[in-house]
Formats: sequence, C-alpha cells, structure tokens
Amino acid sequence: MNRIRAGFCHTTNPFSNRVFRVSLLPEDCTAIVFWTRNPAPLLKHLDDLNGYKYYFLYSLLGYGRPLESHNPSMEATITTFQRVSERATVVWRYDPIVISSITPPEFHLERFAYLARRLAGYTQRCTYSFISMYGKTGRNLGRITADTGVKFSSLDQGQRHDLLTGLARIAQANGMEMYSCCELDYLQIGGIQQGHCVDLNLLRTITGSETLSIQAQPTREHCGCVASADIGSYDTCLFGCAYCYATNSREAALRRHAAHDPSDTILSRPSQWAGIDLDTLIHIPNT
Repeated sequence: MNRIRAGFCHTTNPFSNRVFRVSLLPEDCTAIVFWTRNPAPLLKHLDDLNGYKYYFLYSLLGYGRPLESHNPSMEATITTFQRVSERATVVWRYDPIVISSITPPEFHLERFAYLARRLAGYTQRCTYSFISMYGKTGRNLGRITADTGVKFSSLDQGQRHDLLTGLARIAQANGMEMYSCCELDYLQIGGIQQGHCVDLNLLRTITGSETLSIQAQPTREHCGCVASADIGSYDTCLFGCAYCYATNSREAALRRHAAHDPSDTILSRPSQWAGIDLDTLIHIPNT
C-alpha cells in the first residue's frame, strides 16, 4: 500500500538482476492481478484501491501438514475466499496437484469436491496444474520424505485422465469452469479449457472494455497469459509450502522478511544496493 500511495515501485529480473521502474498510478494500470493464499490483510485496504481494476488468483488446496506448514486453517481460508468474492472477482487455483502417499487421486477427488461445494457461488473459475519438479521443489519434498516417510509419485496418462475427468465433473456440478495452467489436458478432456492467469477476456470484463487489446506474453510453454509486469520476488512468502516454486526455504524467506523495509521502493533489496536510489540503476524503463 505504501507503493500504491507513492504511485510506483521498483522490481528486478531475477535472472539478469536488471532494475525496472513500474508505474502504479491508476491511469497507468489496466488492472492488478493478485496471486495469493491469504488476502485477509488486504481486505481493509480495498476501499483505497477504488481507482483500480483488479482480480484475485486464490490458491486453496487444504493439504495441511507436512506439505503446508504455516497456512491459515482451511476453514479460515474458505471464509476469507468468500469475503473477498463479495468485493472482487476471484479465480480459485487448485494448484499444484501433488501426488503422494498421503495425497493420492482419491484424496484429491474428495478434497476438491468438498472445496467446490464450499466455494460454489463465490467463483466461476478453477485453474489447476500438476506439480513441476524444479530443483528447489525436489529438495524440499525430499526433506519431507526423510523427516516423515511421505513418498511422492506421479500419475501415468490413464490415471491423470481419470483424475482430471473427475475434477472437471465436480467443478461443473458446482457452477465452475475448469482451466488448465500450462498443461495440455484441455486438448483431450472435455470440460477443461486452456488457462490464462493474466487473462485478456477477464481483463475485458472487469475493465468494461470489450475492445481492450494486450499482446500475448507467455512465461513458459503452453502459458496463455498476456503481457504484464511482475512486481513479486523470490523467497518472500512465509507460508513455507513444501511444493513452492518461488521459495528455496522458509528460513530464506524469513531472512528476507526481516530485512525488508516497508518504506523501500522494492520488495527485496539486494545488499549491494543498500542506500542506492534504484532509478539510477534502471536499464530499461518498464511502463
């Protein structure tokens, strides 16, 4: 909210370390897309966002421990989801689907059905993807196996088809459309469409502009997103989910959180830039 009030923020490319300045003025923002697991702290500020268009991508899986160590309870999360949906468009993310000895396909069918019933009427979209075993993800899940004995696995094509067919039917029964995030299942399974996190049609709806045009800018293979400026940062989420792609460890996130200055222009400032006006480091202005 400090950056909203200032009208801009800085962000970096995590691979090149280049600095960008991103305008947050209402006239420069077509919309804000919030990826979140717990938007409860933002609810009190929504009136301050009246000049903006926005929607929420809300992750809700309800795995519990040991996969989710510091999330709010499932019931609290459902309640917050319902409250947010009274103020804004909310897309439910059942993502990532983790297959393990404690979360087999039967678990997902049961948990998804329960959540879909509780969220019916509060959202019309559900986006899913299966877990991708990036290096940090594999290491974190390996620690879970070593500590608890939980074993992780994947599904063959037939098992995957059966699970997704079941999830799509449950979603439809609860008034939701099912979307695939960077997965090709929508080509083979009825009731599943290609997902777009930064979705042009949804942006047209919330802005009221049917002629809104934004170029496609996929972030990886089979991504359907249009162009946007990502102002997030790795290792800044404190929930400690073992399957997270963006956090090496909760300890790393805690260190960055402790070092964060709420008055700074950037979410996570590298130590070598201490005291430096980041506008002097801008490589390519990002508007």
